[in-house]
This record gives sequence, C-alpha cells and structure tokens, in this order.
Amino acid sequence: MTATERIWTFVTCLVATLVVVFLATPLVVTILTSFGSSSLFTLPPPSWSVRWYQRLTSVRGLGSTLLVSVEIAALSTFSSIVIGGLASIALVRGRFPGRTAIGTFLTSPLMLPGLVIGIALLQAFRFAGLRDVWTSLLLAHMIVTLPYAVRTIYSSLLLFDFTLVEAARTLGCSPMQAYIRVLIPALAPAFITSGIFAFLASMDNYAVSIFFTDAWTKTLPIMMLNLAEEQPDPTIAAISSLLIGLVLIFLIICDRAIGLRRIVDQH
Repeated sequence: MTATERIWTFVTCLVATLVVVFLATPLVVTILTSFGSSSLFTLPPPSWSVRWYQRLTSVRGLGSTLLVSVEIAALSTFSSIVIGGLASIALVRGRFPGRTAIGTFLTSPLMLPGLVIGIALLQAFRFAGLRDVWTSLLLAHMIVTLPYAVRTIYSSLLLFDFTLVEAARTLGCSPMQAYIRVLIPALAPAFITSGIFAFLASMDNYAVSIFFTDAWTKTLPIMMLNLAEEQPDPTIAAISSLLIGLVLIFLIICDRAIGLRRIVDQH
C-alpha cells in the first residue's frame, strides 16, 4: 500500500468515525438522561435512578396510545408487504408501457416531505368523505410504508431466477402454489427486511400522523409531543430510550436471521 493509499484510508476511517459519533451522540445523551434523578434534562445527572421508567406506568393514556401505534404499524406493514410484493412482481415480470413511471410513483413518498404528504392525504380523504380517524391513520401509514416494501422486494426480484417457478409448475404445482412454495421462501429475507423497516417507519412517523389524530386516537410520537408541551421532563427520554431499544432488538434479529451486510446491499 502506497503512502497516498494509507493517507486516504486514514481520512476515510476518520470521517466515518466522526459521522458515527455525530449520529450516536444524541442517542447516548437521551439514554443517559432517562436514567437521571433530576426532573430537568441535565447531564451528567446528580444521581442515577429509574424513576422516569417507573413513571411510565402512571402516564395517562400511554397504554391505549401504544396499542394504537402497534396496531396501525402492524396492519400497515402487512398490507404494504402484500401490495408491494404483488406490485413488484408485476413490475419485474410485466411488459407494459409506463413500468418505470409506476415504480417511481410507488416509491415517491420517500422523496417528498412528510408534511406535503400529510396535507395532500388530508385533502384527498376529505374529498372522498373519509372521516374516521383510525381508518385515515391506517391508509396514511400504508402509503408511508409501501415504498419500503416495494423498494426492497423489487430489488430482490431482479436477482431471482423465475425459471424455478416454471420448474415447479412443470412438476404439478399450480401458478399460485409455485409462487407460494418457491418464490415466497426465496424472498423471505426481503419480506422480513422490508417489514422491519416499514414497521419502524410507521411507529416513528409524526409528520403525516399529526393530520389524522384527535384527542381519543393518537400515535406514540404525537403523545410524546403533547408530553413535551405539558410536562417537559425525562419521561420523554425514557420513552425514547425504549424506542431505541426496540430498534436495536430489530437490528439484532435482522443480523441473526439475515445479516446486516445483506440488508445494506438490499437498500
């Protein structure tokens, strides 16, 4: 390795380290703050305590809000995987005009600000006469999570050998049986990856959800904003730390089941 290559490697590692530190510092500060005994956001805290985690059991409406968030995230994720999987198969296997435009349209919510999507959906739902808050939230989150499913499954389908499906059909499988027995197991990593990312995106969504909540039906990020306005104490840090832990658990599951390198390659 030449001197120039060594310098370039050192600079690259230094920049990568600085980026990781920059991104991880707010998370570490949040976790440390959640274990402080002070009612103010102070670091280092005067002493260590779990009082803010214990206080979560007495926060009014936290359980129902968490249930709404999990229900919306689970249903929107499942719907996005089904719809995104079928759409991806059509885009890969189909030969019709406008395929590229349709694929770009299905992933366009990733390119638009959340506020723009929220305002557009709010006007569209009002025009359609949709007033139910829970249904509006579900449809909005399906639109938010669909691009994760389409992008991941479509990329995996481009590498899939569809002659395996044809071989299954020659062995007596119907078209549906061939897809179920051959295609779905082969794309299981893509389904798991897209499902995890879609679920986390739904759980964390604020910009779109704020347009479709009310006093009785709200998601966890909206409730955290309300808590920040009403009682700005480390209770919010405790909730945030639990969400960070949820993400770490999902990453560990992905690493054990699929491998983080394969996830990165798919995205």
